Amino acid sequence: MRRRTFDKLTTAVGAVLVVALVAVGSLALWGYSYANSNVHNQLAAQKIFFPPKAAFQDARAGTEITPGMIPYIEKYAGQQVLTGQQAEAYADHFISVHLSDMPYNGIYSEVSAASRANPNDAKLKSLVTTVFQGTTLRGLLLEAYAFWTIGQVALWGSIISFILAGVMLILVLLGLVHVRRTPESAEI
Repeated sequence: MRRRTFDKLTTAVGAVLVVALVAVGSLALWGYSYANSNVHNQLAAQKIFFPPKAAFQDARAGTEITPGMIPYIEKYAGQQVLTGQQAEAYADHFISVHLSDMPYNGIYSEVSAASRANPNDAKLKSLVTTVFQGTTLRGLLLEAYAFWTIGQVALWGSIISFILAGVMLILVLLGLVHVRRTPESAEI
């Protein structure tokens, strides 16, 4: 095979890879944008806010803010939950702590079973509703966090694809220069 033919083939394959990497990077960037805007819009509609800064001054067990929450949620004091990171912090370090402080550790199946075993206990029936709502909100916030995380992975994928496309473009250009410099009669 002639060297020049081989160089043209490899350069053409490189050019196709550049186009493919740019397409993959563009789709991943679109996925990131979609995930971020969707999570933001869905969370914004819920109007969930972290407790205000003043609530952190009296942090103690049994109150709205416990000392264990401070490292995770104080940085968001007073802010609306709008990002995946905020949703995860609110779910795992605010709602979860309050659920675990409830009877039966706020585990819905256990509270529900206790309520069914004592059908006339109004306090248990009320607790079932509260635990169900808290568990459901926590699950929904963690789903928002998961979707947001997928968006972050897509962002990194797009960045890597664009970098690889740039490297490949440089190699294609060098390949074109090499094709021009290679004599017609050169063999592999």
